Amino acid sequence: MTRRARKRTSLILPLLAAGLTAAAVPSLLPLPSKAQDAPAQSGDEATPAPVAPPATPQAAEAPPPDPAAELAKKRDETRAELDALSKTINLSSDKVNELEKSIADLDKSSTTIRQALIDSAARRKTLEKQILDSEKKLADLGVKEDGIRRSLHDRRSLLAEVLAALQRMGRNPPPALLVTPDDALASVRSAILLGAVVPGMRKETDKLAADLTNLAALQAASTKERADLTATMTNGIEEERRMDLLLAENDKLSRSNAAELEAEKKHSEELAGKATTLEGLVASMESEISSVRNAAEAARREEENRKLLTDEQRAQAKALADSGVPDKNRIAPAYPFGELKAKLELPVAGDILRQFGDADGTGHEAMGMTLATNPDSVVTAPADGLVVYAGAFRSYGQMIILDTGDGYHLVLSGMDTISTRQGKFVFAGEPLAAMGAKRVASATALALETNLPTLYIEFRKDGKPVDSRPWWTAKDTGKARNDS
Repeated sequence: MTRRARKRTSLILPLLAAGLTAAAVPSLLPLPSKAQDAPAQSGDEATPAPVAPPATPQAAEAPPPDPAAELAKKRDETRAELDALSKTINLSSDKVNELEKSIADLDKSSTTIRQALIDSAARRKTLEKQILDSEKKLADLGVKEDGIRRSLHDRRSLLAEVLAALQRMGRNPPPALLVTPDDALASVRSAILLGAVVPGMRKETDKLAADLTNLAALQAASTKERADLTATMTNGIEEERRMDLLLAENDKLSRSNAAELEAEKKHSEELAGKATTLEGLVASMESEISSVRNAAEAARREEENRKLLTDEQRAQAKALADSGVPDKNRIAPAYPFGELKAKLELPVAGDILRQFGDADGTGHEAMGMTLATNPDSVVTAPADGLVVYAGAFRSYGQMIILDTGDGYHLVLSGMDTISTRQGKFVFAGEPLAAMGAKRVASATALALETNLPTLYIEFRKDGKPVDSRPWWTAKDTGKARNDS
């Protein structure tokens, strides 16, 4: 080998040793062939070396995951983690004593206890909505984290070569262009080689840095969301304990006629066993259960008295009702049910799975709406109403029927435990029941792709099912989760 060729080779070899061989990866620019490394055969002219064709993929790329299925899977995983977390959260003895003292200090009147129950239920539903939102956020963050990790895994071979090249270049940097000014051709060739390879390496390096930055940000957001969620769950457990104490106090107020209530409950169960339809059940309750019959009669008299009011008195009553402070001793709905459109809150925090008119899984249309909830969620009264029935009924499972006036009845089913009784007049927002740990098998929950507890809600006008969507507030009237 001539002295000139040895000098040229001495310049190019350090570059190759510095990691530029990583450019052979298809996603980076290819290195020139070995012919370029050979010394010129005559003079200072060189024949351009042929460029290698891009490598052919050895295997077809795997199809991208379905985003909806991936998100649903991640939500299930997140929910399982939160269920395990909830079992580890306990209230301190000081907190329990504080709650018990706050209940003991309450005025033990039915009005005070009822309002405390309504306030507690409102706080509990707010916390349950926050938990649902946090579940969704954590699932979304988890999907994004998995996407970045999957991208890094798919590019692991390329990234290993890029990182190795960067490490070698830092340890053994290439020479400057004018190290040997007597050999300009070798310097130019080195510069061309660097110019071909470095941009591709810089692109991959920038992309790697961005991915790692995003991954760190997502992990930090997940950590913060989990901390916030743990605090929310702790507050929810505290509120649940408060409600249990309030319900116990509420039960004490009605113990004077406990024997009569038990007899009515037994009779209502017998009537429910004989009834074949909801209409028949409502009719039998209103005619044969004295507490329901008396309360319904009192409510009807109250409605008749309202009709006798003058226009001025009616306007004053409406202004008082609209002010949000209706009579706390009322025995009839504060508002005509027909005027409550777009004003009712859903009775439970959850996701809408099925709406009125959707396929119900049996070849028919659904007569009501179905919501998926978290386990043990509280169920509240959507509006003022008389509890016509509270108990199990045929394939509906545990069910509550409210008479809200104007010929309307509200049916709620799918709960695990009921905390109200028939014949009682309840206010909007008052707790009625609690959901169980999983979905209850019933006719209204067929063909639902969830194991979560589900609440079925049906509005009936003069005995006929009607669409409840016009009554819910704007934030509760979104599409069902499985809508397109």
